[in-house]
Amino acid sequence: MKKSFHFLWVSQLFANLGDVFYIVGLISILYQFNESTFTLALLPVLNMSGRMMSSSVAPFFLNRWRLKRILLVSQFLKTILLACLLFSVMTTTNLVIVCSMIFIIALLDGVALPSSEAMLPRLVTKARLIRANSFLSMLNESTRLGGWALGGLIVAMTNGSWIIMLTLALYVLSTLAIFCIKDATEFIRKETVLEKSELMEGFQIIWYNRSFRSLQILSFLSTFANVVWVAAFIYIFVDEVLQVSEAWWGYINTSFFVGLLVGASVCMKLEQYFQMNFRKWLLLSSIIIAVVMLGFSINTWPFMALVLSAAFGFVTQLQGILMASWIQVRADEQMLAKIYSAQEVLNGVAFVVATLLVGYVADFMAIQFVFIGAAILLGITACYFLYERKNFTKTLH
Repeated sequence: MKKSFHFLWVSQLFANLGDVFYIVGLISILYQFNESTFTLALLPVLNMSGRMMSSSVAPFFLNRWRLKRILLVSQFLKTILLACLLFSVMTTTNLVIVCSMIFIIALLDGVALPSSEAMLPRLVTKARLIRANSFLSMLNESTRLGGWALGGLIVAMTNGSWIIMLTLALYVLSTLAIFCIKDATEFIRKETVLEKSELMEGFQIIWYNRSFRSLQILSFLSTFANVVWVAAFIYIFVDEVLQVSEAWWGYINTSFFVGLLVGASVCMKLEQYFQMNFRKWLLLSSIIIAVVMLGFSINTWPFMALVLSAAFGFVTQLQGILMASWIQVRADEQMLAKIYSAQEVLNGVAFVVATLLVGYVADFMAIQFVFIGAAILLGITACYFLYERKNFTKTLH
């Protein structure tokens, strides 16, 4: 793999670890500010809304700036804003200022994330995409799994301000790594003023390409169903269905992340096998996910719940890597970031609506039936892909 790929994953490592520490630090700071659950609830709302808004206008920047420049400028601005945020919380914690900076940082993420994903196929050969996606997935999941534990430990030993300082150092390192990336892909700058059709480019590509549309519908429905894996719903499931202590909530979440890690590792080791059997495993993963979700829904044994949670993480990771690799292989390099921007918006809408809907339904219905409903939806998703499988070749290439 090219040297620039190594700079890309190093930049993502520092940036992702910094993002985890950033959230941990903000939770600590905001809770100490007024001990309000509502204030803490603002954090994911501001993050999601900011990312969705900027992703919807990302094509404007993608048509005028190189991907590397977008990544470099956004990470640099995040570093500056974080320094301002640190100064604010160390002098006087003004909630309006803090929330404003959180929202602006989320806006930058909404443009940077699709740019980072679109950069990958420019730095590795198409034959190594499954391996590269698997490696980055392992890195991201390891960072998330270890970052929360390490971040919580740092906050317990110090306070929120110290971990924000550490985040600032990680963001600086990430910016330096991005600076070292070399991308020689030809770029044609668009000079015209912003047009409405320009913002719809990613959505149009997804809609008019049958395989991309099939994958997006699959992703959209899966996002709706998989929202039951939000920590709050798992907590209720542990209490009402498994009827064990809240410690099992942590065990199930951990087993899910372990499944994600193992799934990425297997994809990386067996990249050629999955390339040659792409369509078969994309279909099988959809079916297995539905079956595992149904098994988890009706199961009442705590230890079996751990096994099923890990299995769900494993197959979800496999499916995600295959879907990402297909889009990276089939999409035009100039259009890829716009596709990811559109996906960010669509999946973000699905997640927000599904979270609110499931939260509302769970107040009137036993949580076990909510999980069974999610399993049925995943089964419908598998049937849909079975019907649409003709839009995909047997092999990845």
